[in-house]
Amino acid sequence: MSFFGLFNKSNNSNDIMGMLEEGAVILDVRSPGEYASGHIPGSRNIPLNQLPNRISEVKNWGKPVVTCCLSGSRSAAAVSMLASQGIQCVNGGSWYGIKPKGSPTK
Repeated sequence: MSFFGLFNKSNNSNDIMGMLEEGAVILDVRSPGEYASGHIPGSRNIPLNQLPNRISEVKNWGKPVVTCCLSGSRSAAAVSMLASQGIQCVNGGSWYGIKPKGSPTK
């Protein structure tokens, strides 16, 4: 297991892919600059430091959430925040590793 895999040990790729196939929203919690430099098409960006003030926005999506960031650390923190508010979510880890349905594989 890689170092970054430690942040995502409770979720496996089947859980993530299942949630995405059911319409989960991908929430990228990196900074706006990081997000602008590359992101998953269709993902939404709420930086981790803004998330506590935007929980109601996420709840209004009415969908499960797959969080991501660069390494999986910030997305793990986001899962803790969201789950404590009753939002169904999983840590997708690094945005590089999430492949939404229909995405090209490399």
